[in-house]
Amino acid sequence: MDSTSVSLLQRIRRPDDDASWQRFVNLYTPMIYRWGCDIGLPRTDAADMVQDVFLKILQAMPTFKYEMTGSFRAWLKTVTVNCGRDFLRRRVTREASLRHGNTATAVAVDHVEFISTGEYNDLLIRRALHCMQSEFEPTTWKACWQFVVEDRSAADVAESLGITPNAVYLAKSRVLRRLRSELSGLIEDN
Repeated sequence: MDSTSVSLLQRIRRPDDDASWQRFVNLYTPMIYRWGCDIGLPRTDAADMVQDVFLKILQAMPTFKYEMTGSFRAWLKTVTVNCGRDFLRRRVTREASLRHGNTATAVAVDHVEFISTGEYNDLLIRRALHCMQSEFEPTTWKACWQFVVEDRSAADVAESLGITPNAVYLAKSRVLRRLRSELSGLIEDN
């Protein structure tokens, strides 16, 4: 896995970067799926819409220029809402043609409340941590997790894992540095 400081958005501009695209899909699938359900799509349709969203993103990324002052979440929301509208419009048209009649049913998804910046960041961090866990030795991962998430002392973690307190601090540093690198440009200010 590429662990340079280059952000994931920059890496996925190359459609042949399978590892980065897989990472992006793993990070954002649950969020886009949730938004599809929030729009009002049944679960199976929301899963199909997720594929539509990734196709749109794949098509847009070679020319996409991310402005650090902008909100990737807002852009992703716009792409998702537009795909949701298209998906609902196709479904309404299909259902109307089956009934031989009214195609005037409105498709309204603007009223949907999307996740807040804090919730977006939390979901993204949790997803990134889940995806990154296999990149670390189990002891390194456990040391960081117990020290940071479980808020245990370095001495306590070190004793339970049979390592030194300094190794706990190094584990924390390695995991958090990797997390910052992975989410560079994706985390938003509240």
